[in-house]
Amino acid sequence: MNATQEQLKLKLQQALVAAFGDEYIGVDPILEPAKNPKFGDFQANVALSLSKKLGMQPRAIATAIVEKLDVSEICESPEIAGPGFINLKLKTSYLEQQLKVINSDPRLGVPKAQNPQKEIVDFSSPNIAKEMHVGHLRSTIIGDCIARILEFRGHEVKRLNHVGDWGTQFGMLITHLVDTYGRKMMLMENSLGTYLDGDINIGDLVEFYKEAKKKFDNDEDFRERSREAVVSLQSGETFTNAAWKRLCEVSRKEFQVIYDLLNVKLEERGESFYNPYLSKVVEDLETAGLVEENQGAKCVFLEGFTNREGDPLPLIVQKTDGGYNYATTDLASVRYRIQEDGAKRIIYVTDVGQATHFNQFFQAAEKANWIPEDVELIHVTFGLVLGEDGKKFKTRSGDTVRLKDLLDEAISRARKDIENRLAKDGREESEEFIKNVAEVVGLSAVKYADLSHNRTKDYVFSYDQMLALKGNTAPYMLYAYVRTQGISREGNIDFDNLGENAKVLLTENAEFTLAKHLLQLDEIISEVEQELLPHRLCDYLYNLSDKFNKFYESCQVLKSEEPTRTSRLILCHLTARTLKLGLDLLGIKVLERM
Repeated sequence: MNATQEQLKLKLQQALVAAFGDEYIGVDPILEPAKNPKFGDFQANVALSLSKKLGMQPRAIATAIVEKLDVSEICESPEIAGPGFINLKLKTSYLEQQLKVINSDPRLGVPKAQNPQKEIVDFSSPNIAKEMHVGHLRSTIIGDCIARILEFRGHEVKRLNHVGDWGTQFGMLITHLVDTYGRKMMLMENSLGTYLDGDINIGDLVEFYKEAKKKFDNDEDFRERSREAVVSLQSGETFTNAAWKRLCEVSRKEFQVIYDLLNVKLEERGESFYNPYLSKVVEDLETAGLVEENQGAKCVFLEGFTNREGDPLPLIVQKTDGGYNYATTDLASVRYRIQEDGAKRIIYVTDVGQATHFNQFFQAAEKANWIPEDVELIHVTFGLVLGEDGKKFKTRSGDTVRLKDLLDEAISRARKDIENRLAKDGREESEEFIKNVAEVVGLSAVKYADLSHNRTKDYVFSYDQMLALKGNTAPYMLYAYVRTQGISREGNIDFDNLGENAKVLLTENAEFTLAKHLLQLDEIISEVEQELLPHRLCDYLYNLSDKFNKFYESCQVLKSEEPTRTSRLILCHLTARTLKLGLDLLGIKVLERM
């Protein structure tokens, strides 16, 4: 429908020029989808906007445009309504032809981007030695969805995981590692080349971190040795570097369990990667005259940023002890991504609480003239995950919810629901079938619940709501897909070999409604690509499922006579393919049976 709208827009512009002259070349005809179906499918409101300039009544302007307008291959005769609206209704024959076109297209009518470019999506970003928790859920799921849509549109996408793998906390972790296992015990045959013994089991790395932090806070000797370890690490000392790598490996394996479960692919490029570039960042900012010293620290002061007291809020790029922080690393990363990766759009997916930081370092990079005109930096923000009490989502004991526990619980609840329904229906299924369905439904429910909400808002996490079979939920979508597959199996039709004579014939209102919605997929994906709001795609898929169910209830499919039977089976198949594609772009697998 997006392509249809573009065609109609062009024809309206041509008619406008033919009616009123070349000075109206390129004028927007203000063509929009009609809000009320009784007025047709599209409405052009340009006549009202030109009334004053032309010194004519809007209705007279609309009449002049329609007299020059040739849309006979696409629409019924245009109608003028009210003060000068031009209403356009798509021809049945045109809709049927468009459905035939997308049915033969593996991409379902969604074109690749005219100007594909290199894009970076920076998402997930957990910290080494800290467990992934519910706070990482939104970044991981939203970032993956955005990357999938950009990849589908043909862009060259780099999915970067900017993990927190550098900084002062590693001094205390390394020191605690040495205290726990002994320096010699961690060496294999006293050879630093093979560094840490594979038999050493750090165990629960989060507990290990808590133990180290407790010692750091309460033991002056431990604190001093931890600071020395940081210096050793930063200077590249072999043993300390090996211990750091060991800690990173343990964390990385735990992260990968989550990513495999969520079917999310990422390229790790942590903070440590940019370490060699940090001093040059500060040096270049100084050369550009942007650095001021404040209480011993090197800072960049930017317009519009103040603290609670109303004083200028600094962006610290080098601390008083000579160390660097997040801002320095982020500035180094954005330069690298532009100069070395060649990115034209860099998308950062983090919670809205980091908005000030991103606005500051974006502005600093621009002031330093590091952002070319053809490069766009975007901070994709998201709100909090709330519990059903409306407060920040936590465990009963008040701890942050571990992401692995949250996902396991969703799968467990989905399994219980499946087993209850199987018992109720007297169905017997294999353990493999039950396990697979429970995992797909549970994980899909969590993903969809997140993506179906406007990412800029907080949302309430409720297992009961997200696993419900009715409403805007993943199970509802999955059941709609399963229903289409069941119809196809029962219809015993080979959709890959229908032949040239197979046609879609639209006669009933429910068929028209479903057909028009199927033709809007390209428009929706284009919107999400630009606006980076995945809930728009969720809304589309939910409405598609709803329209399909209404079509199925009101139109006989398998018991219809030919050629209606084949036509309606094609509509079912197109719905299935659209659901499968849309859900895949959300990172959700489909099921053939449930």
